[in-house]
Amino acid sequence: MKPDRLGQTILDAVAAGILPSNASRPVQDIRPWPVVLLTALGAWLAAAPLLIVVGAMLGDVALRGAGPYIVGTLALAGAVAMLRAPKLALFIEQLAIPALIVGGSLLGYALFRDLPNRWAAVAASLVVAAVVWAVPKPWLRVLLGAAAALLVGLAVAPLRWSFLGRSEWPSVWLALHVLLAVALLGAWVQRNVLNRGEDARVAAAWESLSVGWLLVTLAGLAFWAGMTFLVGASLGGGEVGEVARALSRSPSSRLDDMALLRLGSLVLAVAGAAWLTYSWPALRQAWCAGVALVLLGLAWFMPSLGGVLLVLAYCIAGGRWRVAAAAGVAAAWIIGAFYYQLSWPLADKALLLAGAGAALGALAWVAARRTPTSSAPTPTASNPLALGKAQAGMALGALLVLAVANVGIWQKESLIAHGQPVFVALAPVDPRSLMQGDFMALRFAVPSEAANTRHDQAGGRRPMVVARRDARGIATLQRLDHGEPLATDEIRIELSPKNQSWVLVTDAWFFKEGEAERWARAKYGEFRVGSDGRALLVGLRGAELQPL
Repeated sequence: MKPDRLGQTILDAVAAGILPSNASRPVQDIRPWPVVLLTALGAWLAAAPLLIVVGAMLGDVALRGAGPYIVGTLALAGAVAMLRAPKLALFIEQLAIPALIVGGSLLGYALFRDLPNRWAAVAASLVVAAVVWAVPKPWLRVLLGAAAALLVGLAVAPLRWSFLGRSEWPSVWLALHVLLAVALLGAWVQRNVLNRGEDARVAAAWESLSVGWLLVTLAGLAFWAGMTFLVGASLGGGEVGEVARALSRSPSSRLDDMALLRLGSLVLAVAGAAWLTYSWPALRQAWCAGVALVLLGLAWFMPSLGGVLLVLAYCIAGGRWRVAAAAGVAAAWIIGAFYYQLSWPLADKALLLAGAGAALGALAWVAARRTPTSSAPTPTASNPLALGKAQAGMALGALLVLAVANVGIWQKESLIAHGQPVFVALAPVDPRSLMQGDFMALRFAVPSEAANTRHDQAGGRRPMVVARRDARGIATLQRLDHGEPLATDEIRIELSPKNQSWVLVTDAWFFKEGEAERWARAKYGEFRVGSDGRALLVGLRGAELQPL
């Protein structure tokens, strides 16, 4: 019987002298995952009271002086000894995990208590590396790799760009790319140096550790880029990340920093394209070069995209498809976050992204036309319905997207046309944050009872406030609505989530560049309110309700 991919790899490694002649496939755990999950849950439930009792017996001894070092080392050593046992019952294995966490936490507490943060992070990362070497559990090594990446990033982040005379704000970008460089260096060492004998153990440990390391690096690059398109508004959080905040301030020094980061992103994206082309000669075609140019252009405008594209190329070339999928998600997130780079007018950002999408679509069409035909029957040729179903699915998906978008537009247009006009006075805001690029900060006086209502107390729905409207249409928000009958001059208005609180529709007003002076005179927000309480901010008015 022909061996599968893993079996063939083992045979090839034995033939090349990388593995000994008696090497065999590792024993696979064939226990059903519900059994594993329930056993782990039972072990954790049994371990929790034990840890509480031990903590109560030791008391302050475990937290003062040398106590954390002694207790943490003992707990860590005991957990490692159990996890290294050749035949370990699943229940005992899961009992060892809480001890591992407790021991590591105590050592981390002691190190950060007694050392500067940077050196404490370095020492803690060395402890994690020792545990990775000692514990032969791939899944645990992945988690420890993530922890090691966080600690090394914490150690590197305080570094400043003092050698360039730059400000400190790009330090997180620098730390994340140091993590990326360490991951790639480790991959090179694994591929070219650790190739036989005892070195194979280090290579195996690094293979698992690097997965967690790369996942943390990808998550950090996506987080640094900021919240992606529309996700922040949906979650009620902020939309702007480090990139957008830096660009919205626009001092020349920060723009110089951004130029350096863009250059670094471009160089990394070029390296990724070169590596993928070197690894896959089939990609040495004109249309592939066009795709690479589009991605290079995007990497220039998005400083955290180049590193993600390099990880994507490295993982695709090496067949690491799960990490490659994570890199693809991170790249999509970063491209979506470009929407919030406030130094760009919205029309320019839309033009750039639409142009990139059109270019990629045209290149895909060219690639489809140039794909060589084969005399062998293809799934499409043998089943003409396959292509029809695919086209029907794509058409249906496009129709659904258009339908959802146009329903939303129709609802907004209907509210503007038929909603009641209401004016709400602007409350004072911090003058330093009033004008930020091409938007101004807004604040409407919401009753404290409503503003302080937590999201989980709203029962899964948005709260309503009762507003009293005078003869001119100026509304004053009175109280939180509890369903009581309204007076003739009262209406209900729905609140919107924002930064773990509730606001009246929005906290920002966007405008074209160069119009800040025009909107600085605003004193009222102009709303349209529907019969169901939904409201939409349609404009700003002056002190006498005059249009601006």
